[in-house]
Amino acid sequence: MSLERLLQSGPEYLAQRDVPTYVEDALAQLLEHKDEIEPSGIAKFFSEYFTSVSQGTHVLFREFAFVQCTRHNRASFLRLFWRCFRTIAKNGDLLTMKEYQCLLQMLCPDFPMDLTQKAARIVLMDDAMDCLMSFSDFLYAFQIQFYYSEFLESAAAIYQDLLTGKSNNTVIVPTSRSATPSQRQPYSESPSLDGVEAPQFYQCMENLCERDRHSTIPPLLLIGEILLRAPRLTFYGFLMALSKNVGINQSIGALPEKSDLLVDEVLDKELDRIVAQLSACSITHPATSSLLPPSRDITRVASPKRTLPSRRRPDLESDGSTEETEDSSEN
Repeated sequence: MSLERLLQSGPEYLAQRDVPTYVEDALAQLLEHKDEIEPSGIAKFFSEYFTSVSQGTHVLFREFAFVQCTRHNRASFLRLFWRCFRTIAKNGDLLTMKEYQCLLQMLCPDFPMDLTQKAARIVLMDDAMDCLMSFSDFLYAFQIQFYYSEFLESAAAIYQDLLTGKSNNTVIVPTSRSATPSQRQPYSESPSLDGVEAPQFYQCMENLCERDRHSTIPPLLLIGEILLRAPRLTFYGFLMALSKNVGINQSIGALPEKSDLLVDEVLDKELDRIVAQLSACSITHPATSSLLPPSRDITRVASPKRTLPSRRRPDLESDGSTEETEDSSEN
């Protein structure tokens, strides 16, 4: 490879990995906290910043514009959301869309409601938006809606054009990159039960992927596997298939498989270490025993200002009824 080719590939390589974005953000953070950082500590500041980027903790409590600006940021936010609130799935609690929005805003204060609504629609379809959802159902629906948000808006516009009989060549694909969260409106499923022809929709998706190859889009091969299984499909069916596709989940690389949703070996080992340290401290200093948690489950994140109601899955063991039972252990 020639020297000229190497010089050309360097900036392209850095741009593909969004390095300029992180350098600009690091400089902005440094300027914001310049009064708190000594000149001798600047190198340490940059080291800690890029370590946090590598570990995926750099998006915590950041504004939404930063959280969604790169693929790595989106995957990092998904991983943080799962790790912080996985005990909801462990406890079997069911929450509403608004309650999941509260959890998201604990990690990103200005997280837009419309993305949460769209994720809830994947789970609930046309049901009331105050229905209860399990953590796992919401999480994997939220993953594709958040990570592929621009792609799904374009796909929804194409789907509606196909329903109305517009020519593929005249489809105008919108983009949400220039729209603020308040300007983006949740799309809804068409009342048509037949949907559109899957091969025709796939051809449009193929054109979209070719046109926006640098955007955050699912692998075309996996899209083809989903779309070419049946002669026709609805957009709701397309979204459901994306959220349940193992290959899509692996390509994003943020969440474990659904069967391993409660497992986080790294975090569990860290928690075991913390508990062991607290236990040793309580033996040496009995006054610190009050700091120990009542049980090993210390992964819960502090609740929002209003307490989320604790709900259990419907009890199906008695007479087949599906009445919702309330947690009897409320204080």
